[in-house]
Amino acid sequence: MKYNKLTISNPEDLIFGDAPCKVHTRRGLVIGGGFVYPEINFTLPAMEVSMKTLPEVKKHYSEMVVGILERAVELHSQGLVLELETLIEMTKIPDIGVELVKLINEFCEDYYQKYQLPTEIRLTPNDLREFDRPPKQRTSGYLPLMLELFDRGAEAGGNLLSIESTGGKEISDDALMMCDIKKFIFSQAVLGVRDMDFLWTRILEIADKHKVLAGGDTACGFGNTAMVLADRHYIPKIFAAIARVATVVRTLIAIEKGAVGPDKDCGYEGIYLKAITGTPISMEGKTSACAHLSPVGNVAAAAADLWSNESVQNVKLLSGIAPVAYYEQLEYDVRLMNEAKRSGKKEALLLQKLLVNSDIRLDPQALVLAPESVIRISTEIVKGSNYLQATLLGCQEAIKVVRENINTGSLKVDEKELMWLDVLEQDIYEIPEEEAKFVEMMLPQIEDRIIPSEYGL
Repeated sequence: MKYNKLTISNPEDLIFGDAPCKVHTRRGLVIGGGFVYPEINFTLPAMEVSMKTLPEVKKHYSEMVVGILERAVELHSQGLVLELETLIEMTKIPDIGVELVKLINEFCEDYYQKYQLPTEIRLTPNDLREFDRPPKQRTSGYLPLMLELFDRGAEAGGNLLSIESTGGKEISDDALMMCDIKKFIFSQAVLGVRDMDFLWTRILEIADKHKVLAGGDTACGFGNTAMVLADRHYIPKIFAAIARVATVVRTLIAIEKGAVGPDKDCGYEGIYLKAITGTPISMEGKTSACAHLSPVGNVAAAAADLWSNESVQNVKLLSGIAPVAYYEQLEYDVRLMNEAKRSGKKEALLLQKLLVNSDIRLDPQALVLAPESVIRISTEIVKGSNYLQATLLGCQEAIKVVRENINTGSLKVDEKELMWLDVLEQDIYEIPEEEAKFVEMMLPQIEDRIIPSEYGL
């Protein structure tokens, strides 16, 4: 563990818009510098994506980007981030992804020159390696395509590089469905950590080569999968809350390797990264309902430096196209946060308190994202001498936080879930703190699901 103490140790300092390690972008955004910006994520309607349909694809992106930028000017926006989260074909065929980066960059530069509108482009290629079965994290034929899109996309104008990496997902999905916290932690603190180290070494090399920003990763495929399963009553909410905390350390690796943030929006673990490292973060909440439902619509904004919508398709609504409508919602959200900050620290903290308290009594997944909970749990995480121990300490403290709030009556949970506190506590207690011993314990159970050499095992 590179970090052995918190960068932000006071919950009152873990607040939206402020980050000790602020990020300056080429067109003038200062992320974490006292201001919250919207980050709009948009995608195509259901359609074929190929070189043959590239003209139609570009037409959609032109309509979305111009619509968003035009609305930003009309709403007197102080700046925004536009994310190109690629679809599978855009990464499999890097030429498509690169053409879209160029297109978006041309529009952003035009509006910057004409209206002094500060913008940034986040480029998020798919992690295609999971399409190998079993996944080949280091030798996949998809990996060169991913890295090519990062490389050429950065040169074309993608100035903020991110990814939703999937190392460990070949066992995490089953672990979640079976509520097997040992396998889930193995997927994060062993497989995920090792894959993050491998992948982000290469992403950082590309960022350094082109002098662009390495934003960060997200455990969307793990923590958000747990959240969605809990929302559909397939797994307990308490299990999903502890699983969220278990994702923190694997995502932290990107920052340890040199990523500067802001991390990817669907990483709700971002608030932990901010507390530990001081990097700015992108978060999503109520406005991500276009992509998935969640119990954390307000609390997620507590420490956001970018406020995002996840991803919305280019479909028609009564007001216009959906990406423009969702951008407007984000803009009004950040206006409120920024006005609170302009009014003073007392007012900003009051708004944050309202956002937090409106969620945390109703779901343990919201409770573990509250600043006070995050500081308490992160304090234990950084005591870990290695990534596995750090993950275990964080999960153990999260169980204590949830248990205490249930006992005081401040957190409502279904009575059927209460048994999971003891089950999780016992299962985590049985995990050895040394990685080698944990690998020896777990490999016989999963060796038919993974290729150990792909993780350096």
